[in-house]
Amino acid sequence: MKAATTSEAPAPVGPYSQAIVHQGLVYASGQIPLDPRTGELVAGEIEAQTERVIENLAAVLAAAGSGLDAVLRTTIYVTDLSLFARVNAVYARHFSGEPAPARATVEVSALPLGAGIEIDAIAAVRP
Repeated sequence: MKAATTSEAPAPVGPYSQAIVHQGLVYASGQIPLDPRTGELVAGEIEAQTERVIENLAAVLAAAGSGLDAVLRTTIYVTDLSLFARVNAVYARHFSGEPAPARATVEVSALPLGAGIEIDAIAAVRP
């Protein structure tokens, strides 16, 4: 088991790793819409936040020897489920391969630092 880290995604805001690689799988921690260069939440609508989250997730997966095309499962956490269709439209642009990853989407009352969305993932390590 080893940790994967990158400066291309925000540093953890607590006692956890950006990702853990174990037995050919990457367990990527949830990413929120933080700009890794400024440490600030991305301003704007849910689409901009979702784009930043997926960019952060892609950076973590790359550091672990994987990528968005190798994602097996995601969990999306949103603070307002009425925004689901808008989140889904952005998500679909990035996860357009077949088969699409398995996924769960849940509404939560709050996310770290006031974020509106968080996504975590499990992916395969590329050979």
